[in-house]
Amino acid sequence: MTRIALAAVAGAHGIRGEVRLKLFTDSIASVSCHRKVDVGGVEYRLESVRPGSAGAIARLSGITDRSAAEALRGSLVEVERSVLPPLEEGEYYHSDLVGLPCVDRDGQDIGRVAAVENFGAGDLLDVELAGGKRSLVPFRPGIADLEDGRIALDPEFLA
Repeated sequence: MTRIALAAVAGAHGIRGEVRLKLFTDSIASVSCHRKVDVGGVEYRLESVRPGSAGAIARLSGITDRSAAEALRGSLVEVERSVLPPLEEGEYYHSDLVGLPCVDRDGQDIGRVAAVENFGAGDLLDVELAGGKRSLVPFRPGIADLEDGRIALDPEFLA
């Protein structure tokens, strides 16, 4: 089964075991709607989630003190792909793009999507080219298009 990262534990919040989350989703509701989450390979019941100054604050079952919360720092908060809501036309999960082949407009092989990054200005495809070189390409219509289970790239945007 494929897991999707919704957030990462940024550290402890307070002394009662709450954790600070760095969200990878567009809202707290995308996390709080799940009853169970996988954190660092362990399943927890998500008892509460509320807004925090730089993301969210969550309480996980069994995490009752600051030391236990701090031990989760850096862990991903994940759910199974199958429990996520269905997508509308034109929508995608980053994990669905990773591994897709990349071709030029003539269908010639360029490489594969190694990762999807977003530094705030939109999604960037991290494309691993033949020979191991990598290039970041904006995932924008006309530059990189998802077509028939592959990414059609404009080669002018390859660095």
